[in-house]
Amino acid sequence: MHKPNDYVFHTPMTADQVLEKAAEIVANRYLRGDIFTNPQATKDFLQYKMAGYEREVFAVLLLDNQHRLIEYQELFFGTIDTASVYPREVVKVAFNCNAAAVIFAHNHPSGIAEPSNTDKHITQKLRDALALIDIRVLDHFVVGETCVYFAERGYL
Repeated sequence: MHKPNDYVFHTPMTADQVLEKAAEIVANRYLRGDIFTNPQATKDFLQYKMAGYEREVFAVLLLDNQHRLIEYQELFFGTIDTASVYPREVVKVAFNCNAAAVIFAHNHPSGIAEPSNTDKHITQKLRDALALIDIRVLDHFVVGETCVYFAERGYL
């Protein structure tokens, strides 16, 4: 007999499928907990979710006023080294989800998680746009072989 937290699969899974399931487990375990005020748990979630992507993906974690996850959305998809990010679309999604705060995340398929000047610039543009409607930007994570976040670097 299987317990509620047991996971049984009857077919082989790829490494990416295993990581996707791991991200689901982390999200489900902490969905209404404090995961998104805990940088290490947030890094784990994003690492499982985004590290295996072959092209750049920009995502937003939409949070309530207690910084609990409302929804994780991948908004923009790019090439091996860039993704176009449109502040207007980010504002629409955050407003429509009634988010009080957001965390941004994107991957670097090269594996090097160092934030670029472009990453810093778009984060500031997004902060400015969201500030107009009282939505706080808590952080921006860059996922590669490791995970770097702006708050730890003093960029926010």
